[in-house]
Amino acid sequence: MSSPLRRALAAGLLALATAAATLTVTSTAAQAVVLPNNFKSVGYMPSWAGNINTIQYNKLTHINYAFILPNSDGSLQGVDGARLSSLVSQGHANNVKVSIAVGGWNDGNDSAFEALAANSGSRTNFVNNLVNFVNQYNLDGVDMDWEYPDAGASANNYTALMTQLGGALRSRGKLLTAAVVSEGGSVQGVQTAVFNQVDWLNIMAYDGGSPHANYDWSINAINGWKARGLPASKAVLGIPFYSRPVYYNYSYLVGLDPANANRDCATINGSQQCWNGIPTVKRKTQWALANAGGVMNWELSQDTSGSTSLLSAMYDTIMGGTTPPPTGRTGRITGIGGKCVDVAAASTANGAAIQLYTCNGTNAQTWTVASDSTLRALGKCADITSGSTANGAKVQLWDCNGSGAQVWQAQSNGTLRNPQSNKCLDASDNSSADGTRLQIWDCFAGANQRWTLPA
Repeated sequence: MSSPLRRALAAGLLALATAAATLTVTSTAAQAVVLPNNFKSVGYMPSWAGNINTIQYNKLTHINYAFILPNSDGSLQGVDGARLSSLVSQGHANNVKVSIAVGGWNDGNDSAFEALAANSGSRTNFVNNLVNFVNQYNLDGVDMDWEYPDAGASANNYTALMTQLGGALRSRGKLLTAAVVSEGGSVQGVQTAVFNQVDWLNIMAYDGGSPHANYDWSINAINGWKARGLPASKAVLGIPFYSRPVYYNYSYLVGLDPANANRDCATINGSQQCWNGIPTVKRKTQWALANAGGVMNWELSQDTSGSTSLLSAMYDTIMGGTTPPPTGRTGRITGIGGKCVDVAAASTANGAAIQLYTCNGTNAQTWTVASDSTLRALGKCADITSGSTANGAKVQLWDCNGSGAQVWQAQSNGTLRNPQSNKCLDASDNSSADGTRLQIWDCFAGANQRWTLPA
């Protein structure tokens, strides 16, 4: 994963060898949890944080324990063997497969990978040491997290390494996966030949986009890999459990304000921070169900428990779970010129236009401002078309789906802000005429962006 802070911690902790590292584990391998269509839910568990006893194992198919570090000669640095053994034991007891993640950001120092991959002898040493490590701890596979091989000779060496490692692991019935960058030049460091060597790629669709890891940016990252030839079944969408630009754990954010569970951005300690709240996590998971092979999170220790858990939001979405419509204030919403927010022709069809119209007391103008920050009428939600974050994107009626495109947060200046786009509900062209379409636009609190909600 790509946080310098967590890599620094990892590098320090993983350098410590323990006596428990020589422990031989004899429990049987896991029979993985099977989700619909063999969809995968992958969670990283860091070596330096979190309580492995509180992991929601029943909502995961795979756990990657992060990290073990290589040396330039292909040997491996130490790991907390007792902690890893306990994780494997509990994972297998819950039918969750456990792999060892190798590498990580490590302060951007990938010199050991570069050296060992460039030499056939050290490559073989590395592969043999990893196979022995997997056998010693009864692991189910290896997740390679070289950050990052570069295009050219480095990429050729990475392919050679992954080909040799893949053959060694497959012959033993073990998994080979890899964590890869979301976008940019480093994508070319993973040649398409690697696609045949891995069971899947964990695509780190975070630490980019504005706001951080927003829906459109993240989906574009996955589609970029698919466009290179990665099969959809091998594309696993990574979702962050933390904010940017300052790295705050999701659990910390929810601890500050429980409403942050349903937001993507807020002012935290004096500056704007953005993350993925429950609606966006659900929306990404829904997309992955139709277009990818799974979802992945960085990382499990940063999640909450109970109703605000992002892992639970993923699992509930995967399993097709529904929740009762949330309660809230019901009545009319008025805007510029005293006109009412209205569903055109009182249609209940997905895609029906939401507009301004003379107030008439009909159900098409009766809105519930729900406790999950949605606006609901006629059994459906006010939704930004295609989840767009662009100025001028139209607002429509759509099935309520828990996505970030359906979240509207009332601000003290009378605006209704959509955190996913960081834009406000807006009456087009500053008009109050009947039939004026509602859209999103940069927030400026003009008359056409101020709304009066039900009491």
